[in-house]
Amino acid sequence: MFTGLVDAVGTIRAIVDGAVGREMRIDSAYRDLVSGESIAVNGACMTVREHGALDEGGWFTVAAVETTIGRTAIGDWEVGRRVNLERAMRLGDRLGGHLVLGHVDGVARVVARRQSGDALLVDLALPPGSGLADLMVPHGSLAVDGVSLTVNELPAPDVVQLSLIEYTVRHTTLGELEVGDAVHVEGDVIGKFVQRQVAPWAARVAGGGG
Repeated sequence: MFTGLVDAVGTIRAIVDGAVGREMRIDSAYRDLVSGESIAVNGACMTVREHGALDEGGWFTVAAVETTIGRTAIGDWEVGRRVNLERAMRLGDRLGGHLVLGHVDGVARVVARRQSGDALLVDLALPPGSGLADLMVPHGSLAVDGVSLTVNELPAPDVVQLSLIEYTVRHTTLGELEVGDAVHVEGDVIGKFVQRQVAPWAARVAGGGG
């Protein structure tokens, strides 16, 4: 489990498609990783396979299997790409963002970007058929490429607007987003559980039942 508070930005140095899936070597600031631990790479929970040290920081490898590639944009990633990183939270850690599982719900697209005062406004078209639009509420939570963000507005059906503060722009890859770019999105897990629990009641009401 994660909090959506990115603590490092890594760079993909190598990609190999093989028997273990799409294996990527990522350079980062982490020097004390453990094989088998979970790490969020642009919001996708992955397992550290190998790791080592560099002059400044370290490196690690992860592999994305077919199901992961089918739900994410990882199949389109190339060497040199910068990615948001977060290690799994520990019991007792401060929960400064929101509960993020690292289970990407789908791929959204940037449809607008503009500066508004001291904030960068980014509009995302949510993936069709994902059901994410039903989970969006103003000032609710959404994880975008692994970053815990607050829903600023809902300007159109299936579109969510985010307001990025200067700190987020500087410490994550979100400031690099351009119109047309793909991003991973994960809806608030609490909203998912609520939606699941009320679904039978909502179905009865819609059908005219009590």
